[in-house]
Amino acid sequence: MEDIRFCPKHGFYRGELCSCGFKGEIVLRKEKVERLGKFVSGVLRHFPQKFDLEIDENGWVNFESLVKVVEKKYRWASRWILKALVYSDVKKRYELRDDKIRARYGHSIDVKLSDMPEATEDSLYYSTSEEEASRLLEIGIKPVNQSYVHLSTNFEKSIEVAALRSKKPIILEIDAKKSREDGIKILKANDFIALAKEVPAKYIKKVIQYSSSV
Repeated sequence: MEDIRFCPKHGFYRGELCSCGFKGEIVLRKEKVERLGKFVSGVLRHFPQKFDLEIDENGWVNFESLVKVVEKKYRWASRWILKALVYSDVKKRYELRDDKIRARYGHSIDVKLSDMPEATEDSLYYSTSEEEASRLLEIGIKPVNQSYVHLSTNFEKSIEVAALRSKKPIILEIDAKKSREDGIKILKANDFIALAKEVPAKYIKKVIQYSSSV
């Protein structure tokens, strides 16, 4: 986790220097970035009702309503701080549109996200353990503790995800083109993540065993 800073030319960013080389003033220290991020993600992905926030079928809540919840939780937080969290997030966890905000992915609550664009990649990737791979080849990939299966849009990103799960991960290559042709809807959450309600086993076209030592 890194500090959030502000560049007059490029806005909020994380880390010491902006992409232009400018060292901006600190907006929020990394300890508070982590605390605020976990709280906001939790509210938008898992328990909006706990704070009486109305959430629509596409995951949107009123931004000002969330600001009030955040300000009540943390005295140091504000509308500006919340926007800093959103706009500086390189993983693009959140989307702020007009007077609404949502998490782009990671929901455990039931959301449709039907206003998201569809993924256009021919292949998508899912990382898993060696033990789990054989089972997925039989039954397909289904969400676990989340509303959607989260797929990587490129092989390199899937390796990053895989490294968090296993020392010898298995990367499953998904025939996204064929699944779309067969009517399966896959959503594009951001540049690196696509979402599917499930991936039937017949669309797993390749199994790649990856080792960091290779």
